Amino acid sequence: MAKRTAKSGKKSRSGRLRIVAGIWRSRLLQIADVPGLRPTSERIRETLFNWLAPRISGARCLDLFAGSGALGLEALSRGAAEAVFVEKSAVAASVLQSNIELLGDAAATVCHADAFDFLHSEAARGFDIVFLDPPFAADMLDNLCRLLDEVPVFADGALVYLEEDRASPELQLPEGWRVMKSKTAGNVRYSLVTPDDKDQR
Repeated sequence: MAKRTAKSGKKSRSGRLRIVAGIWRSRLLQIADVPGLRPTSERIRETLFNWLAPRISGARCLDLFAGSGALGLEALSRGAAEAVFVEKSAVAASVLQSNIELLGDAAATVCHADAFDFLHSEAARGFDIVFLDPPFAADMLDNLCRLLDEVPVFADGALVYLEEDRASPELQLPEGWRVMKSKTAGNVRYSLVTPDDKDQR
């Protein structure tokens, strides 16, 4: 997602999102002119997609709070079969749609919608990977995880990516959820989680 707060780590060129790897490696895409909007850093994306490497091919991905679409676009570049981008800002959603058209990927869908409303819709079904990267100041990850635990969003064996302010209290995950990987980069704490700890993968 694109954050409304500064991040540490390697930064994309001003005003541009750079895809790190895959079929669109090093492609530069426009970032919406929304105050404070930034993509998840290249450093974090590189680590995350190293974690996801065994699972990304053919995956169906949901990028909530998509912003620049950095996470979903990186997933598509690396072999994901489909990505749905949910973004509340009309400006950010429009720029993301333009970037997708530039890349020519019909497997990407942009939904101009509130994330919580989307999760209650019929479209929020059967995802293999869910990217959760809301604005830090909104402090909503606890509520999002509880909602995800209640609605049928996940395919079997799904994974969830969580990104939050490093200074935030430890996230209280729903019962049965398990952290598989976790790291920090500057002011960011990010984790890969399975919502079913009976699946040892």
